[in-house]
Amino acid sequence: MNTTRANSSQKWFLTIGFWEGISYLVLLFVAMPLKYWAGMDMAVKAVGSAHGALFVLFMLATAWAWKEGVLNFKQCVVAFLLSLVPFGTFRLHRLA
Repeated sequence: MNTTRANSSQKWFLTIGFWEGISYLVLLFVAMPLKYWAGMDMAVKAVGSAHGALFVLFMLATAWAWKEGVLNFKQCVVAFLLSLVPFGTFRLHRLA
């Protein structure tokens, strides 16, 4: 295992996880209320698309971290489950 590559994959895993978590919170606590209380459907479309892209990137970063030996399979499963819970990805630093 190349230490530089492992550090890089860990950095990307944590960074993308952080932004994926932020986008999830914005989707849940800003865009969804705007859609249902203010009738602004476009808020969910825009934020939802960004969140979806970040989620896919997070899954790719998780796979990369696994490939580089930063995470084991169980940690990857926990990372995936944390990504489904609001505020969950802010606990990823405990895995890596």
